Amino acid sequence: MEKMRLCAPCLLGLEGLVAQELREMGCEDVQAENGRVLFSGGWNILARANLRLRCAERVLVLLGEFEARSFEELFQGVQVLPWEKLLPADGEFPVTGASLNSQLHSVPDCQSIIKKAIVRRLTDAYHISWFEETGPLYRVRFRILKDKVSLMVDTSGAGLHKRGYRPASTQAPIKETLAAALVKLVRLRPDGHFLDPFCGSGTLLIEAAMAARRMAPGLGRRFIAETWTGADKAIWKEERSLAREMALPREGFLAEGFDIDPEAVSLTLENAQRAGVGKHIKAQIRDIKDFACADPYGCVVCNPPYGERLLDVSAARDLCKTMGRVFTQQRGWSYGIITPEEDFEDLFGRKADKRRKLYNGMIKCQFYQYFK
Repeated sequence: MEKMRLCAPCLLGLEGLVAQELREMGCEDVQAENGRVLFSGGWNILARANLRLRCAERVLVLLGEFEARSFEELFQGVQVLPWEKLLPADGEFPVTGASLNSQLHSVPDCQSIIKKAIVRRLTDAYHISWFEETGPLYRVRFRILKDKVSLMVDTSGAGLHKRGYRPASTQAPIKETLAAALVKLVRLRPDGHFLDPFCGSGTLLIEAAMAARRMAPGLGRRFIAETWTGADKAIWKEERSLAREMALPREGFLAEGFDIDPEAVSLTLENAQRAGVGKHIKAQIRDIKDFACADPYGCVVCNPPYGERLLDVSAARDLCKTMGRVFTQQRGWSYGIITPEEDFEDLFGRKADKRRKLYNGMIKCQFYQYFK
C-alpha cells in the first residue's frame, strides 16, 4: 500500500495531543510543528485518522514543500510535484490558502500561479489541453510561512469538528475539537463522573462520553476522500468496522450538565441523543452558585461565559469568584476551567496546580487545572 506524507492541522497548543493520538493509532514518522502535526501512512491510515482523530481540524495529503520568494519559483516548485498521482483528468481542484511573513503575500496571485502550475503538470501527464473539472472534488490548499510553501489536498471535506451531533447550538459554543482536548487533558477515566456547570449545547459532556466509551468521533459522517476516483471502499469499510469494535460497553460512565438557560438544557439532551450517548448524560437547570460537591468524586471541566463572549467584564469576573467559592478543595474532585481572564487565579482565590495556554477560536485563553 502506497505510503503518503499526511498533515493534521490543529488549534495552537494542541499539537502534542494530536501527535499522541496519531501514534496511538499506528501512524509513522509523527512530527509536531506549530499548528499542525505531520505523519506518514497508507490509505488505511488516511481513513483511520479521519474517523478517529478527536483534537485535529482535518487530514491533508502533503504533496510537497519548498521555498519560494518569487512567482517563478512558486510556479516551478508546484509544477514538479506529482499531481497526477492524486488528481484525475476530470477532477475539480479549486485552490485556497494563506500566506504569512512571506515575500509572496498576495493570496489571490498565489492561487492563480498554483492553479496554472497544476494545469501545466496535468496537461503533460494526461496529454489534454482543457480540464472540464466535472469529476470528484479535490480541494488544494497551500500555506506559505516565512517563504516556505506547503502544498496539500484536503481529504476531510467539512472540518473534523463537524461530528454531526450538533446541528444547532447555544451562543458562543466551544468547538468540538477543543472540548475533546480539554477532556484528554484531565485524563478522564472510562468509569468517571464528569460535570459541566455551564453546559450550553452539551459539547463538553458529549465529547467526554464519547472519549470514555472510545467512540470514534467520525463514525457518524462521510469524508470527501471517499468520493475520489479509485477510492477503495473496502478500506473505509474496514476502518469503520475496526473503530466500532474499539467502543466500550455502555455502563460505568456518567456526565452531568447544568445551565441557567432551559433551552440550553433541552439542547444538551437532544444533542446527546443524536450523538448516541444519551444514556450517559443528564442535564438540569441550575445556577453556578448552587453547585456543590455532594458525591465522593467528580471531574469538573467548564468553559464559563466571559466578557469577550457573552457577559460584561464585571459579571465575568464575579463568575470567577463564585467558581472559587463553590469549586472547593476536596479529595476525589478535580476542576478544569478555560478562560481568557489574565488574573483568573486571583479572582478564583488560589493558584492552579497546572495551567496550559490554548486558543478558544481567536481568543487567547489559559486552561487552569486544580486537582490537589
